[in-house]
This record gives sequence, C-alpha cells and structure tokens, in this order.
Amino acid sequence: MQSGDSPPGPRRPGRAAASNATGRFEPLAREAVLDGWEVPEDLPPLRTEVSDERPRRVITRNRSPDISFDRSINPYRGCEHGCIYCFARPTHAFLGLSPGLDFETKLIARPDAPEVLTRELARPSYRPAPIAIGTNTDPYQPIERDRGIMRAILEVLRDHAHPVTIATKGSLIERDIDILAPMAADGLAQVGVSVTTLDRNLARRMEPRVPAPVRRIAMIRNLAATGIPVRVMVSPVIPGLTDHEIEPILTAAAEAGARAATMIHLRLPLEVAGLFREWLAEHEPGRAAKVMARVREANGGRDYDPRWGHRMRGQGVHAELLARRFDLARRRQGLSRDLPALDCGRFRVPARPGDQLSLF
Repeated sequence: MQSGDSPPGPRRPGRAAASNATGRFEPLAREAVLDGWEVPEDLPPLRTEVSDERPRRVITRNRSPDISFDRSINPYRGCEHGCIYCFARPTHAFLGLSPGLDFETKLIARPDAPEVLTRELARPSYRPAPIAIGTNTDPYQPIERDRGIMRAILEVLRDHAHPVTIATKGSLIERDIDILAPMAADGLAQVGVSVTTLDRNLARRMEPRVPAPVRRIAMIRNLAATGIPVRVMVSPVIPGLTDHEIEPILTAAAEAGARAATMIHLRLPLEVAGLFREWLAEHEPGRAAKVMARVREANGGRDYDPRWGHRMRGQGVHAELLARRFDLARRRQGLSRDLPALDCGRFRVPARPGDQLSLF
C-alpha cells in the first residue's frame, strides 16, 4: 500500500485509522480511485512492516514546561496499538510516512538503542535525571515481544542504577518485573498505566491492539503487588465519549493498588484532528457532533490549542468541571498527584573489561 491509499474496511481489521493521507512534508499526494474496471478484487489485510533505524543518540531532550521530565527514550517509531487519538501520529510525517494507517502498520525499530544508550551514559558530561520511556510511542507494543529492545534498555539502566519512568498500555511490561521490582525497591523505577475507558467494546474500536481495559487494571494489580509504584493515567479524557468514566476508572485503579493518578484532556494536533473526526463518523456518528463541539469549547473554538498550559488541560466550563471531578475522585480514592521522587544519587558507570579500577 502506498502512502495516501484509503483501503476499504475489510483491509484494515484491527486498525483504527480510516485513511492514510500523505504526510504533510511530501510534495506529491496519492489518492485511491476507481479505475473503471468493475472486477471484484480481494485485497489482503494490511500487515505490520518493521524497518530498523541505527540512531547516533537515543536520549531525546525537551524543555516543555507542561511535562515533568527533560529527557526520554523511544525504542520504536510508530505504534501498532493504533490508538486513534494518539498525539504522536504527526511524527510519522517526518519519516515521509502518513500519520494515518502508516503510523499503525509501518514501524521503525531501533535495535542499537541499548548500545548507544550505554555510550551516552558513559560521557563525562552526563548528569543523571529520570529518563521517561513511553511518552511518544509505547515501548511495550506487540513487536517488543520479538525484538526485546525495551528489555535491553532496562538492563542498561539497571546496570547504571539510573532512574526511569515508564508509561504504557502494554501487558508485556509484566515480563520485565524481574528488572523493575528490584529497581523500584531502590527508588529507581515507576510505572504509569493508561486507562482511557472501561468499556471493552469502545476500547477495541478506539485503541484496537491494546490489551482490554480489564487486563490493564490487572497490570496495575500485578505491578503494585511486587512493590512497583504505579500511577493510573486517565488519558485522554474524551468529552462526550469517555468523560463519564473518570470516577469508575479511578475506583478500579485504586482498588488494584495504584498510588497516584493524572488526567490529560484530549489533544488533536495536526493530522490527528482529521483522523479522529473520520473515526467518529464511522464508529460514533450519533455522538460525533457533541464530542467535537465539546473539544472545540475546550480549545477556544479550534480542534486544538497548542499553547503551553492549555494543551493538556483544556479551558472553559466543561474542562474545569472535568478537572474538579477528577480532583475530588482522586482524593476520595486516596490517590496522590505525584509518585515519590526517584533517586538519582545511585547512578554509576559500571566498569568495563580493561578499565583501570580504583583503589579506594
């Protein structure tokens, strides 16, 4: 399939995007049209393709005042989870690919990331601070089961006693409890689990290759049982579609052992707005007008307001009401706003073969 094709429904089982518009930086666009031959043609479903990238560095720095970390790592570009609301979709345009179906089906793996990270941490100028993983695309998406890049990165961080925070929807994180639990015991690891809805049917259509909501609540329980601090992320909250679930999600997460909770309002930057409107028209036509009206109300009349301090919270009466409801429910369930700070004082660069050892 070329970028720009818009395959019919039978070609995209388990995919959320309805189209594959050409990336915004491309000089030419492709569009699927009927060729006049009315010949039945059964095209195969879209399969996931994975390419490798050899990065020169893997730690990405940011100065956003809206987020609490200044560095992150992304083992993969694109995400097979296929969440229709994913704010990372527009990043695929930088690769010459579509933020639509390409984002879900044409993935980029970074197998050298653990080795590159080892070199970056060994630089004399490096100063430790928590590294966030999963802030763009999910490190525990399905291809991680075969590639194991995320696990190798965790092994590097463990060996360096480097603090890490992880955000995920993927139950594969339970595979790495043997690494994360000892790190957490030393104040070096925290996990955030995203729960958008408890409605299994809605979740399957909106985030088609993500573990079911009940499975994500079980993830919280299993991680918390080993002593790993877990934060439930009610994000995004979609006004008119999932906003009535704030209290039930927090209740379920608290009962499962979550210690903290955060909420982010729906964000529709660049191509995500059009993709989300297409999804509403196909899957929630009766609610589409209401949802988009609430979205625009929270963004000053636009689909998205990118200003610092507004993009994650929204504005207006409805957004303020959601924030108050969340705060009340969070306090009622005994969930804090933040997890305890991680320990940066344990960081060390482990000795390598041939290194001069210290006598003291």
